[in-house]
Amino acid sequence: MLHWIWVLIVGGVIGLIAGVLTGHGKSMNWIANILIDSSLGQALLGAWGPQVAGMAIVPSILGAVILVIIVAFVVSKFRTA
Repeated sequence: MLHWIWVLIVGGVIGLIAGVLTGHGKSMNWIANILIDSSLGQALLGAWGPQVAGMAIVPSILGAVILVIIVAFVVSKFRTA
């Protein structure tokens, strides 16, 4: 149980960092930031580098940045349509 709490906290921080780095922090909700962002980074880039709560920090942040940019682009296209 404690592991999942750490996963949620670390995933939320990773999503927050990705939002700050891209300037599109509000394009996704916090659940998506926690569950999708960090998981995508590890799935695409592997689990290298320092790890916290079983999550590789560097690939998780890179994956989160990529996903936030993609989601912000798609959301902006739908808002202008």
